[in-house]
Amino acid sequence: MLGKVFKAYDIRGTYPDPLDEKMAWQIGYGTSKFLLGDAAAAGETSPMMKNIVVGRDMRKSSPGLTKALIKGICDHGGHVIDVGLVDTSFIYFAVNHLDCAGGVMTTASHNPPQYNGFKISKRKAKPVGEATGLSDIRKHAAMVDRQTVQSAGGRSEERNLWEPYSHHVRSFLDLSGERRTLRVVIDASNGMAGTMIPMVFGKKCPLGPVSGLEIVEINFDNSRGEFVHEPNPLVTANLAMARERVVKEKADVGFVYDGDADRCVVIDETGTPVGCDHLTGVLASYFLKKHGKGHGVVFDLRSTKAVSEEIVKAGGIPHRSRVGHVFMKAAMAEKRCIFGGELSGHFYFRDNFNADSGAIAMCTVLSLLKQTGRKMSTLVAPMKRYAQSGEINFNIEDKDGALKKLREEFGSGPHAVVDELDGVTIDCWEKQGHAAAGPSGIGWWCNVRKSNTEPLLRLNLEAKDRKTLDTMLGKISPLLGVKVDH
Repeated sequence: MLGKVFKAYDIRGTYPDPLDEKMAWQIGYGTSKFLLGDAAAAGETSPMMKNIVVGRDMRKSSPGLTKALIKGICDHGGHVIDVGLVDTSFIYFAVNHLDCAGGVMTTASHNPPQYNGFKISKRKAKPVGEATGLSDIRKHAAMVDRQTVQSAGGRSEERNLWEPYSHHVRSFLDLSGERRTLRVVIDASNGMAGTMIPMVFGKKCPLGPVSGLEIVEINFDNSRGEFVHEPNPLVTANLAMARERVVKEKADVGFVYDGDADRCVVIDETGTPVGCDHLTGVLASYFLKKHGKGHGVVFDLRSTKAVSEEIVKAGGIPHRSRVGHVFMKAAMAEKRCIFGGELSGHFYFRDNFNADSGAIAMCTVLSLLKQTGRKMSTLVAPMKRYAQSGEINFNIEDKDGALKKLREEFGSGPHAVVDELDGVTIDCWEKQGHAAAGPSGIGWWCNVRKSNTEPLLRLNLEAKDRKTLDTMLGKISPLLGVKVDH
């Protein structure tokens, strides 16, 4: 049964079948064994390295699963610091703030309410994925029997860290520009942003509310563990309420959060969603201007070519990364990047332990608007210089065969550059010394990746103009199977 809930980057499944309290106890025991062992192997001898931070989201199943998880951690001998109802990025902060062995967040992120799961981090809030510990945790969990285990007597304590967390997040917020109040629409999607926003920016914040900021709240009630709309801001339909409200309120900007509030999508003042890769380019320029040239910026390889161009223009060093927070955070650390952005709405910050934060992303956008005095649509407009397909899914059983055909047909031309950093990327963009060659030549690139869990191929294609984009979609799509809405 454990095999049904362990994924590439986290643990997730429907409640109570297959994920239930019994399994949560096993996962807690296995997590404690892995995290404490990992700290010991690294030579960490501090007593704090027996501590594991645990938080949860607002789903109906979260209290019971978290209680069982904590019991498993304590039965192995780990000590739990229970921070209660928090956003996922809170866990990353707490692990570093308290210098713990790691942390666990009970959440199913953007999934429907019948789902739940666990996101696990180790020391310094480094993510635990399949290749960095999840397989070990699964093995430890599978080998333990609660009926025969004698508790090692770990302890659990509750702790309120909202004040230091608020101080940390708000250190990224600078509203010292023009003298006007920013009106901001926030759709919390009935998720953890409904708790986090008031506790960090509003009247419930231990530091007091942020001055110069007027927040228009949508779907902040998370007490029932249910959603008015699916808590996934990447689905256009889920943005409708915020888009309408931004226009109605004549707001400066809007934000739509996912269920655990670690990512968000921005809505400009016209009610138009901002592409997360476009926002990455804009924020990269902001950080390079603020901290100086020469810093690296990481972005996922599905992003528009305009991102790398903007980074270079601003004096930075662009770094492409595989898709997924495990790889993005690793690239942030390895390349010593100041900032990173992913097409999924995760944004990463050097001064946030290289971790992602929906709250800090919002702080950065608000600071940029206040300091420049410009509209969001104006800031983003230069990033929209190329034609993009968006991510298109295709259903096909022989995924490897389709990728082979793609390489054979389009990867062998004189101007094609092929790499397999993540899936297959074929780059036929204009090269130095060549003019744009039109629809069948250069002036386009694409990436095709395999889904980890479904018989799907995911295509992202970009071209210098719409005609080339449509032509290449017509040539490439038939090789990839049947297009599906997903």
